[in-house]
This record gives sequence, structure tokens and C-alpha cells, in this order.
Amino acid sequence: MICTSIRNKTLEEILSIVDDPYVEMAEIRADLCNLSQEEVVELIETCEKPLIICSHIDISDNAEEKKSKWSQTASLLEKAIEAGVAFIDLDINAPAHISQKIQKLCKHSGTRLIRSYHDFEGTPDTDLIRQIILRCFRYGADIAKIACTASSIEDVTRLQSFYDTLISDNLSIKANNLILISMGVLGEKARLDCLSKGAPFTYAYYDLPTADGQLSLEQMHKAVYGEWLGVHKSDFHAPCSKSFAQRAILAAALAEGTSHLSGFSPCEDSLSAIEVARSLGAKITRHSGHVKIEGIGVKAPESLNIKELNVGQSGLLARLCIPLSAALSQCDTIITGRGTLLNRSLTGANDIMAAFGILLKNEDDHKGTQVYIPLKVKGKFYPGRAEISGNAGSQLISGLLMTLPLFSANSQLFVSEPKSIPYMFITQDIAAKFGIKIESELEGDAKMLEEQDWSYCNGIYFKIKGGQHYKAADIELESDWSAAACFLTYGALFGEAEVLGLNTNSIQADITILDILSDAGACISYDETVVSVKRAPMQPFEYDLNNAPDLIPLASLIAAFCPGESTIYGVSRLKNKECNRAQAIYETLEKMGVELRMIEDGFKIKGMGLCQRFTSGNLLHGGNYSSFHDHRMVMLLSIAQMGADSPIIIDDTECINKSFPAFFEEMKL
Repeated sequence: MICTSIRNKTLEEILSIVDDPYVEMAEIRADLCNLSQEEVVELIETCEKPLIICSHIDISDNAEEKKSKWSQTASLLEKAIEAGVAFIDLDINAPAHISQKIQKLCKHSGTRLIRSYHDFEGTPDTDLIRQIILRCFRYGADIAKIACTASSIEDVTRLQSFYDTLISDNLSIKANNLILISMGVLGEKARLDCLSKGAPFTYAYYDLPTADGQLSLEQMHKAVYGEWLGVHKSDFHAPCSKSFAQRAILAAALAEGTSHLSGFSPCEDSLSAIEVARSLGAKITRHSGHVKIEGIGVKAPESLNIKELNVGQSGLLARLCIPLSAALSQCDTIITGRGTLLNRSLTGANDIMAAFGILLKNEDDHKGTQVYIPLKVKGKFYPGRAEISGNAGSQLISGLLMTLPLFSANSQLFVSEPKSIPYMFITQDIAAKFGIKIESELEGDAKMLEEQDWSYCNGIYFKIKGGQHYKAADIELESDWSAAACFLTYGALFGEAEVLGLNTNSIQADITILDILSDAGACISYDETVVSVKRAPMQPFEYDLNNAPDLIPLASLIAAFCPGESTIYGVSRLKNKECNRAQAIYETLEKMGVELRMIEDGFKIKGMGLCQRFTSGNLLHGGNYSSFHDHRMVMLLSIAQMGADSPIIIDDTECINKSFPAFFEEMKL
């Protein structure tokens, strides 16, 4: 990235500068701007872009003056950290007590600490530079910044060589943790070249240089990006969550009375749910973003004659309909569909349904022992107590949770090895809105309780009271975090984005995108309904996405732009999606030139920052790509286009209609 260094400005002037779209991040020279502590705090709280607060001490000051200035500087930096500043720049020669306190505050708050060294007389020898860099990291640096005056090209070369030598020495120091600057005219080119070596950012001035040899922001931007302007996406309102919509449509169809769903936005999967509801006997009308559903008022099992239900291409809908049809129909029911769904095995479905007396039989005898759509649902449904594995996912379990309350007897369901846990609770939440009460209790170790992290849950116990009936309800459908994740990723990698209408307290699994982007270094701000993200210096991350597997394509692309090696877990959940999504991601990123490897249930992805890709000629490779007929892969490819060296041409984009028909219209900037 390019960090714009700002000096001799008032608060109002600084706010105006950082509002410039060309300004990606800014260094505020507090010693040259004469800002009060209150103004620094206001600046940090107002500005949504990454800021560095620094204040250098004049080495010519006498001891008493230095002591006073260090005290003032420490107080200013402490206030900045408390206000949530992204970076603090602290000179490596700061007094020990100040250094220790700032290190502790940064570690506690999440502010990244830059330890800097400046030599305005020359460039030290190799051994001394090495000692200084190691000292920076020994004293808490997330980033070491070494700025030395170059008297010769040899000085520049010697300093820049540390990007390679420190890494080869296996000192756990990465290029993206080093900013090596040669001051003076001879060092101008090195200020650009350091980005190609992997530096997280370099410095440029807005209108007044803060060091000799600095390029202006305009010069640096042109040198790094050429005519590329980045992404500035605002006022995007995410469509409704199809996870919420499909469940709500079926619940309303089963309910007695008329339900109204507002905030509805059509996609193929949600429209398939409407057709299933009509097949059950519900009367449905749609107008704009509203759906009116006159339910059939199911009172008891085996009260319907359901011969066939067509679930389109929706795996969720298929798994919801299996237990529902088994319980409600007086006859065998055929669950049919189309497209890629016909090639996706319903792993574990036979074992789970067998626990309730139901047999699933392939309509195509050549499919073997695995169950596929189309299939026949046979047998009498026996509720009660059952223990089932959640290792294959949550969708069929959601179908059971919607079905079991309709029986007169109580049921108890223990789910071992639960995956995609948030989706089970979406089902519980939707059922509650339609008058169905389901109790749940998570089992896990002390770490789960301490961190409130579902990743450590090893079982869920559901208690379901029998004799319940769905009651009509009027509900607002939540906006979709999966769709929002696309644009938040787009903005975090290539500029900025704002998404409206989101529930930031949602139980949707894909709200996890906020954690991923935060761990990767993006600058995020949000209130109850609006989320904004801005590009910031990225860093590698590690994340387990077993509970949010739909985010793995986006997370993999994010990792490709994070300098260093990122690790993503949960890949085993992708083999039975619209395609073998794990293999599709691997093949696609590899073709784009991204270095990655598969590990047990995961990817290791070696990324490179956007500026490094631009300056080293390592943009993603454009060309012809397959979507594998998978809407998530279309999203990955479309977003990757912004960081590619030539157009990315996708063979099949129609599959985007499965979840987000307006995707390409919204992608237009």
C-alpha cells in the first residue's frame, strides 16, 4: 500500500486529505501537525482508513527537553491506542519504560506496533543494520522500519538486501514485516522497489515531504498502479438470506393462517421453495419484496398425499423435504430436482433417516449405495430419541427439527460431531417465529465456554416437545451475509465497500467474514445495519471454516492477497457442493499463479500483497476459466478480476441465479 505522510496540517485539513480516494492510509506526523490529544482521538474515531500516529524527537534537544517531549509523546500515543488507531510508530531509542508500556498497550488493544530507526547522516554497515532490525523485533515490533540516508547506490543495495538475507537466515522475520527506506535522491527508486520485495507499505507525501527523497502521492500512485483506480462500492443493499427465506417459506406453508414475508428477493433456490410450498397446498402471491402465504394448517402427521416434490437445484430444500414428506405424506414421496443437484450424493442421509424408520431409495438403480436425487421416501416415521452424526452437515438435521414438533410424542435428538452449527440455530430461530419451541444445549470443553466458540462444540442436544403446530407470522427476512461477504471481500482487497441493511448480531454463519477480514488486517467499521470495509496492509491468517464452509472460496482469494502463508480449514465440507468445490478452488487459484497446497481438511495458501503483485509483475493470471457450474466459483472469479493482469472470462455465469441473480448488476461500479 501507499501510506500518505501528512505534516503541518490542522485537524480539518487532515480529515479532508484522508477523504481523498487516492489516500489508502496515512501517517500523521503529530510532531509536525501540532494536534492536541483530543484532536488526535477525534481524528482516529472519525477516519475509517488505517492511520499511523507517530511523533519524532529531535536528537539535538538537550536531556531535559527530550525527557519532556518523550513524556508528551507517550501520553499522545497512549490516547491514540485507546482510541483504536491501526498503527503506532515508536522510535527504537524510546526510553525503556515508555517502550514497555506502549508494547503492552498495543498487544492488548490490537494496534500494530512499528519500531523505527532513523539515521540522517548515513547508512550503517551490514552488521549494525542487522542488529538494529533484530532489536526492533526483540522490543515488540510488528513491523520494523529502518530509514537511513544513502550516500551511494551501495548504501541502497546494502539496506535493501535485508529483505532477502533475513528471510534466508530463518529468523521468523518476513518481508511484509520490514520497511527499509533509503533517504535522499539516491533512494527514490528503492521507495518503490521495497513494495516488490514485500514491504507492507511505502511512504509518499501529500503536498509537503516529511523526508528527503520522498515521492508525491500522485507520483507513487502512478508508479505502482498506473491507471488502476481500485474499487469504491457504496450503498449496496444485500438481498435476503436464502437460508432464512427457504425455511420461512416452508414454515409459513405448514402454518394455519396467512403469513407475510417482507424483504424477499428472488433467487432460484428460494423460488424452488415457493414451488414446494405450493405443492404442499399453500396459496402464495408475490408483490415486489413481499410474499403472502396462506398456509395449509398441518395438524397431524400423515395428513397429506404428497406424491412428488421438485426441489430444483437446492440441496437444503431437498434435505428439508425428506423428513417433512416422510412425516406428512400418507404415501411414498419422490423427491426430484435438476442440474448439479442430481450429481451430489446426500451423504449420511440414509443412516440418519433410518434412525426414524425411513428408507431412502434411489430412483436410478445404477447410483449404487449412495443416495442421490431423485429418490423415493418410504416407510413410517417414528419420532422419539435418536443420536445421529452431524459430520455430513446440518441440512437434514434442520429438516428433522422442523418436522419432529408435529408429532404428538416428544423427541430428543443428540447430534454428535456437529458441523455448520449456525444453520441449525437459524432453523430453531425461524421455527420459534412460527410458534414452534425447540430447546437446545451445546456440549463442549472449557475452551468452548471460555471463548464462546462453536468450533469447540462436540455435540448438541435438542429437546422437542410434541403436539406443536405452526402458526402464521409476519416476519422481515434478514439480509444475506453470504452476498454481503462478496462485496466486503471486494472492498477489502481492492479499495473500499459499504453494505447496508445487515443484522450485525445475526446468527448466519457467513457473518464470520468480518472475523476473517479483521484477522487479515482489513479496516472494518459497522453499526447495527451498515458495514464498511477499507483496504489496509494485509497479513496472513488461520481460520477454521467448518461451520461456514460457503466462505472458503472467498477466504482462499483473500489469502492470495495476504503476504505470507495463510491456513484455511474445513475444506472437506466442499467435496459435495455444486461441484467438488475444494478441487475447483485449488485448480482455479493454481491456474491464476497462486502458490497453494492441500493439507488434511485444509489449504495452505502463500499470498502476496496487492502492491507487491503490481510492482513485481505477479498479478493473477487472466484468461479462460471454468465456473464448474458453481455460483460460489463465479463469485470468486468475478472478484479476482480486479487483481488480474488480463480479463477473466468465465464459461458459465448463469449458475449465479441459484443464489444471487443481481450479482453482476451490483458488480458494476
